[in-house]
Amino acid sequence: MDAVDTHQHLWSEPLWDALARRTEAPYVRRQGDAWTLHLLAEPACAMPGPEDPRGRASLLDRDGIDLAVVAPSTALGTEWLSREDAEPLLAAHREGVLAAGDRFRRWGSISLVDPDPADLLAELDAGAIGLCLPAGALGSAHDLDRLGPVLEALSRADAPLFIHPGPAPSDLITCDDARWSAEPWWWPGLTDYVAAQQRSWLAWASRGRREHPGLRVLFAMLAGLAPLQAERLAARGADALARRAVADDLVWYETSSYGEVALSAVADMVGPDRLVHGSDRPVVEGALPSVITPAHATDNAHALLGKAA
Repeated sequence: MDAVDTHQHLWSEPLWDALARRTEAPYVRRQGDAWTLHLLAEPACAMPGPEDPRGRASLLDRDGIDLAVVAPSTALGTEWLSREDAEPLLAAHREGVLAAGDRFRRWGSISLVDPDPADLLAELDAGAIGLCLPAGALGSAHDLDRLGPVLEALSRADAPLFIHPGPAPSDLITCDDARWSAEPWWWPGLTDYVAAQQRSWLAWASRGRREHPGLRVLFAMLAGLAPLQAERLAARGADALARRAVADDLVWYETSSYGEVALSAVADMVGPDRLVHGSDRPVVEGALPSVITPAHATDNAHALLGKAA
């Protein structure tokens, strides 16, 4: 059975070109040999430029990975753009992953301005392995109601949902906003990302699972360590909910950016068969952590992805 990295990104040439053509965030600009990515809800950051998909394929061999599933970069905020603005970026993402070769699959993405199940089905028909949504889109009961028809269509299609760090509409500020002037580049990843993942995990546990009982769900970055909050949830009077949440055998947790201490703690809480390998490459290195067994990247990943794998 193939080893799978369930969480990579690819700054492909088509996507890079589409970003370079834009005049409002998200966009990229070059000054000399340096590129800068300007975002809607995070500080601008330096980037190396578009990636060579052949080089990425060679890294799969080095990492011991047979198949990588490429997610859209939800930090861009593409999902919250108008359909007219979003579609060139979504199409460029599709084109870039397709050009990378058959060792790469992709998580689908749709516009969330007026979410339409037909858009999801078109993505699945075009080869998407499932749907990736920003955590900011699933942080409340209202959000789950708004996306209910899309999630129901995803469940009927027997395809998984990937909840990835990304903004809510209320987070969409300009990248040059004074909010970021004194913060280090890693600040969003240790604050906003973690909080949004925990919020979406709690929303899913308290409402989403009841409404979509058969939907397989993957949370990026161990859901921001949300399962470790189950004891606090129980202490606040929701003991039954806490038990159901950690015992949900249709929820998986990918491992990106965490090491042995966090991975072991979450595995002890939810069970080792609920962890799958996710690297977040090229943000971080893609090799399997020592605590991750081959089963995390094979059996567990295939159980999550189902027939799509």
